[in-house]
Formats: sequence, C-alpha cells, structure tokens
Amino acid sequence: MKVSPGKSAIVLLLLVLLAGGAYWQRQSAALSPEQRYKLQAIERGDITQTVSANGTLNPVVLVNVGTQVSGTVTRLYVDFNDKVEKGQALLELDDSLLAAQARQSAANVRNVAAALDLARANEARMRALFAQEYVSRQELEQSIQARRSSEAQLAQARAAADKDQVNLRYTTIRSPVSGVVVDRVVDLGQTVAASLQTPTLIKIAQDLSEMRIDSSFAEADIGKIREGQAVRFTVDAFPERSFEGQVQQIRLNPTTQQNVVTYNVRVSLSNPEHILLPGMTAYASIAVASREDALLVPNAALRFKPAAEVGGKPAAPAAKDSQANGNANGKERKRDGEPGMSAGTAYVIDQGKLKAVSVRLGITDNRNSEILGGDLKAGERVVVGENPLNAGGRPSSVGWRLF
Repeated sequence: MKVSPGKSAIVLLLLVLLAGGAYWQRQSAALSPEQRYKLQAIERGDITQTVSANGTLNPVVLVNVGTQVSGTVTRLYVDFNDKVEKGQALLELDDSLLAAQARQSAANVRNVAAALDLARANEARMRALFAQEYVSRQELEQSIQARRSSEAQLAQARAAADKDQVNLRYTTIRSPVSGVVVDRVVDLGQTVAASLQTPTLIKIAQDLSEMRIDSSFAEADIGKIREGQAVRFTVDAFPERSFEGQVQQIRLNPTTQQNVVTYNVRVSLSNPEHILLPGMTAYASIAVASREDALLVPNAALRFKPAAEVGGKPAAPAAKDSQANGNANGKERKRDGEPGMSAGTAYVIDQGKLKAVSVRLGITDNRNSEILGGDLKAGERVVVGENPLNAGGRPSSVGWRLF
C-alpha cells in the first residue's frame, strides 16, 4: 500500500511536534523552582486603601436665567465668559405689545377714577337730599353701593395696570446673581415663548472659585465613605496635577442602572486659579483606611494558582483572595475597628517544591495587601508568576502548540 507524499508530511510534522513537547516537558522538569517561577520578597511599608469613582465638576450655584414673558430678542448685552453683577441687564425683548397693554391699562385706571369721582358726588348729593327727606333711604343706599363698586373697580384697574407694568419690566432680563456667564442659549432676533415651563436663556455660575464634584460610588464602597473625608482627584486637562477636595454630602437617593446600585457623593473644592472648568470629568479617590509599617504581600502572589508542582504532582488550589480580586469571599467579622479581614493563600518554595501558606489579610491598595496573620515573614520570597520556557531552558513567551 502506497502512502501519499501529503500524508507522509503530516505524519512527520506530528512526530516532530510530539518530540518537541516531550523535550519541553523534560526541560521544565529539569529547571529549579527559582528558574521556573517569578519570586518577590515580602516587605514592610505603608499602605492606603482607597475607593474611586468618576464625577463631573459643577459650579456651587448655577442659575438658569429665563423669562416670564414672550417676545423677540432685540438686544444682547452679554456673551460667553462675561462677568456680570447682580441686577445687570443681560438682554432685552421686544416690548411693543406689552407697552401698548400698559398704556391701555393706565387709561382704564383714569376712566374708572372719573367714574368714582362721579359716584362720590352722587352719594354726597343723596345724603344732603335724604337729610331734607327729598329722597328715600333706598336711593341713598343705592348711591353708596355705586360709590363702593366704583372704588372696587378702580382697585381692580390699578392692579391690572401694575401687572402690565411688571410684565413690561420683564422684557429687560437682569442677572439675579453676580457671576460668570457659562452658557448663552439665545441669539439676537430669536423669539422666546414663555408657556408652562420657563425657557432658559442664559446660565450664570455664581462663583467659579468654589466648585463641587458630583460622583457616583458603588454600594460596596459607600459604607466606607464619611462626610469630611479628604478627596484627591485628577482631570484630563491637567494629568500631571493632583487636586484636593472634601466629602460634603452623601445623597441617600440611590441610582440603579442594569442592576448596579450607586450613590451620589458630592465633593466640595476650592478653585482659586479658575483652571477647573464646569463639565470637566474628575477621577476622584477617597482614602478610607491606612496603615504604617505594615507587612505587605503582593496581590499577584495571592492571585497565583499553580497548575502542578515540580515533578508533575498536582498542587492544592489556592483559596480565593477577596481583597486582590475585589469580591467579598472569605470576609470575616470586623473587629477592633478593622475595615475587614479576608483569607488568602500565597506560595513559597520549600525544599524545591511549592508550599501553600495561608494568611489573614487586611486592607489593600490593589497592588499590595496587608498581612494581619499567617506564617509569612518580612524578607521571605513568594511566587508571583510562572516563567514560560524556551528551548534553552530560559524564560520565554514562546511554547509548543499543536495546530
């Protein structure tokens, strides 16, 4: 039976790959643990645990200036970034119709006032005639009622005239506060309509030297945050700088999106240089716990899970590290004000083999974790990873694969 050249090539390739795999296994077994694994020493140092979230910079007071009357914008006195004072005119609306209405109301007041003068004169004559018994009491009372009705009509006419004068003054939009114009929504010649909802024409930030950050923290972190805590944050506009603030308020109303619950945390801050602008994204970090001269283990050592020990014997799986992986597995009850403890497992090399060492963990900064108890000591080296091997027996990222 003849074998085709193509099948012969495939068989030869499989033999080469199998031989390479056997050679790689022999090389791996021949390496010492110090060559096969990446090691890092346990050290003492300071550690700070933080919680982080993104937020938006906003002025402390942002006033939306609107209008209570409708009309066409005839004059604009301010533009973006202009500083304004309280009571300063911002823009004017066409007042032709409102001015005509005000004149009509004023004329109506004069007309009703003349009618009132006549009613008062009639009442005076009726009183004189009644005293001489020339008219009846009913006629006198009718004159009194006419005078009172005229007085009420005059009051009503004056109120309508006052209302029209107020609406006429509303055609000049004035700033309710001193600050900076951060947005102008209307342009010259644009018609604005005041209906059930007052339209926004101009936005004024009262004081940009004092600002706030509105951020959303996850419910898992909100229990560690307290009012008055220091906050450090950065913005994309100044990546090389770090700014400081303070937790001002923790809003009790939660927000739920895709089954994720967050809470708004408001951070107050000073902006004396006016370099932080409204709408910037702030990356805020709050220190919730810190330790000095703590025994630290790398989180990479807690995440390491060996497939097999040297010699091919399976190694016991490492316990889940709740601090390093960000979950709550293995949490113990808090004691003596501790922020929380969890169990973890690290691996050391003992007599040429991997040895699992259990530790109790405290706080973490996402790079290292505090060791509260266990058999690890300062200076002892733990495994943080495994080196892939090349044909020369040295670490490499290249290995044999079957396609």
